[in-house]
Amino acid sequence: MKTALVTGANRGIGLELVRQLKAKGFDLIAVCRESSAELDAESVRVESGIDVTSREDLAQLKGRLGETRLDLLVNNAGLLRSSSLAGIEDELDDWRAQFEVNSLAPIRVTSALGDNLASGSKVIVITSRMGSIADNTSGGHMAYRMSKAAVNAATVSLAHELKDRGIAVGLLHPGYVRTGMTGNTGHIDPDEAAAGLIERIEELSLDDSGSFHHANGEALPW
Repeated sequence: MKTALVTGANRGIGLELVRQLKAKGFDLIAVCRESSAELDAESVRVESGIDVTSREDLAQLKGRLGETRLDLLVNNAGLLRSSSLAGIEDELDDWRAQFEVNSLAPIRVTSALGDNLASGSKVIVITSRMGSIADNTSGGHMAYRMSKAAVNAATVSLAHELKDRGIAVGLLHPGYVRTGMTGNTGHIDPDEAAAGLIERIEELSLDDSGSFHHANGEALPW
């Protein structure tokens, strides 16, 4: 049985990824700061108490996993907070928090669990088309956009660095999803988003490692 690890797994897209990957036969490791009744009901392995921005917590996660091979690592944990040009000085803590979670954490998690990945494994970063410079036609959400642009750049480098090990890396935008992060606004529900993401994960290979796609299959501009 293949094993998948999903961060930010207690709600929203992460929870739906857990449900649907489990249905496809994966052995799931659900990582989160705090579990939820919905996640506990899935009867999967839950590793709670893990803050993906904490060095100590990531070391603890690595210790809990031991030598468990990960066939799929999904860096899904994310953070969206208000940011504005006029309010930057008062909002700096929120700006920095988004970089910690959205930009640094996916790379830190992948680094911490690098020995659990092997040839044939896949690493996924759930990003956003809001990190696309070419696609920015409205402005707004400056810190979130910057944090996603940063993780996009880092993940392309990650794809190059892991290719020789036979590990494919993908950047995936789930769409505008109705979750707690978006105030339950959006165009699609988490189950639909997760289904599209899993299709893209299944298609991912070393040939297109480092690519940036919408969950619907559309190639996204940088």
